[in-house]
Amino acid sequence: MSGELKETPLREVHLELGAKMVGFAGWDMPIRYGSILEEHQAVREGAGAFDISHMGQFFVEGNEAAGWLNRLLTNNVDKLEEGEGQYTFLLNEKGGVIDDLILYRLQGGSFLLVVNAAKATEDFAWLKTHNKDGLVELQDRSDEMAGIAVQGPHATDVYSRMMGGRTLPPRNGVDDFEMEGQRMLVCRTGYTGEDGFELFCGAGGGSHWFRSMLDDGAKACGLGARDTLRLEMCYPLNGSDLSPDRTPLEAGLGFFVDLEKEDLMGLEVLAAQKSAGLSERLAAVKCLEPGPPIRPGCAVLDGEGQEVGRLTSGTLSPSLGIGIGLGYLPRELARVGTSLAVEVRGRMIPAEVAKKPFYKKA
Repeated sequence: MSGELKETPLREVHLELGAKMVGFAGWDMPIRYGSILEEHQAVREGAGAFDISHMGQFFVEGNEAAGWLNRLLTNNVDKLEEGEGQYTFLLNEKGGVIDDLILYRLQGGSFLLVVNAAKATEDFAWLKTHNKDGLVELQDRSDEMAGIAVQGPHATDVYSRMMGGRTLPPRNGVDDFEMEGQRMLVCRTGYTGEDGFELFCGAGGGSHWFRSMLDDGAKACGLGARDTLRLEMCYPLNGSDLSPDRTPLEAGLGFFVDLEKEDLMGLEVLAAQKSAGLSERLAAVKCLEPGPPIRPGCAVLDGEGQEVGRLTSGTLSPSLGIGIGLGYLPRELARVGTSLAVEVRGRMIPAEVAKKPFYKKA
């Protein structure tokens, strides 16, 4: 522990590499090793490696596992074959987002849930509350595991070199195997908009695999680049863009919600919201002029100068060279092309609602 912050199994490697460490979701994490801009570009043009050991890993087993998860998660678990994963949400009774996560169906009817670090304790408690009758075996193995994400157009080459020619699973797939006597879970998913994979292994092996990734062509990247990369793709950050007071429909993520499931948690609220129409939507806001960096909490104003919302995320896009952000706006103002302004330190920066995502590969 560093003070009251938890440490990942890769901490010593981060320090050897000269990482700048910061507190994030209760963890001591690398925000950058050198330049955030260079790390961002490494992922867009080559391959970057991120420590994601702070994320939670839950395993669910039992004959009733699929049905139990289907009641608690928004996507349709029954559509998953063994070796496949899907993006989904854990909701409260009001349809608000407790967490967004990835669910993987492993061999033999077991499942892996990879959840956000800031919500891991709350998520597990919520799941336990809804398993009082012991329908499933629920395990939190987060403290036993290390996680590393390698992202970028060269990620497949890095994987092939470090694994002696082994190939990655298909997109959104998961490979569950043993190597050097250690269980490996390799998932073809990510949070950057680039191809890549996420590797989970025993905590003791994390440093070895991280170093191998760097030796085989990946650049060490911190949370700073992870945030700019995901925001360019309009991927939401839970606790900022997603919250217990907002539904996935308001966040524009209804594609991952199966409203045909009759016993889905929060279904009544979601169905009523869809029927009545949304009053607000999470919109992509793009500045039209250079200016001071926009940040979460900046006011968004309409064409008449009236505040109509606040940014939930905001940064300077390394790829576009302009300020970008996300924020909930009244439905009529959330249309692409709507003229807006973002207030930064008393300055009004012209902006507009942009089509998602901000960044598109040439």
